[in-house]
Amino acid sequence: MARILWLFITVLVAVQVEAAVFDHAQWDSLLQKHVIVLSGGKVTQVDYDGFLDDRDRLKEYLNSLAEVDRDTFDGYSLDHQLAFLINAYNGWTVELILTGYPDLESIKDLGNLFQSPWKKQFLPLLGEKRSLDDIEHNLIRGSGRYNDPRIHFAVNCASIGCPSLRSEAYTGEKLQNQLAEASEFFLADRERNRLNNQVLEVSSLFKWYRQDFEKGWLGFQSLGQFLASYDQALGLDEKTAEKVRAGGIKIDFLKYDWKLNKKNI
Repeated sequence: MARILWLFITVLVAVQVEAAVFDHAQWDSLLQKHVIVLSGGKVTQVDYDGFLDDRDRLKEYLNSLAEVDRDTFDGYSLDHQLAFLINAYNGWTVELILTGYPDLESIKDLGNLFQSPWKKQFLPLLGEKRSLDDIEHNLIRGSGRYNDPRIHFAVNCASIGCPSLRSEAYTGEKLQNQLAEASEFFLADRERNRLNNQVLEVSSLFKWYRQDFEKGWLGFQSLGQFLASYDQALGLDEKTAEKVRAGGIKIDFLKYDWKLNKKNI
């Protein structure tokens, strides 16, 4: 009898823990419907017209994120927390674009001389009115919890130069594989990262956030070490990869393309 009771309690606790994990199915459905995957996943385009048609569903999802309080969020595993924040950033970025779409060429058009679009405090999350910068730089990068530079390949700034908006929601269960794949896809895109006449030309993202790739978060102490670990994605032979790792290859940063990552009609 005691064994049966113990098994019942174990199952009940497991169900309660599973139920406590946030369900991103609605966002996943919207992404699968409105994100066009190109070049085997290295590039995606966003059907903002489709998102406009489904804006009520998007707002329902964003409102459901806003209902999560800080205590509940802190009860999630770190992977579930990070997936939640990445999805929140990407979802609210799409909503921000929709506030001006189709009359804009870039997310930067939604800012002004005094405030960038990333600093607008317009989204409710974890009990506060926040900005996109607050999610990325405070809740993710500045929290000291996640310590993973690969988040830069997951959060999407609605621009062609950005790592692609993934066509599925991030989830705690799949997060590590999703971040690994997002990193591979981004570094394999020759429009944004390439070896050119023995100069490694990479996205300006690596210039802006270089410190994150050199903090030792994934065991790398330099940007060269990080990039060399993706030798296959970058198309580097073993000798060149070793030079990159040792700092023997010049690294240049490409101009960022801020044009909207919209579907090409």
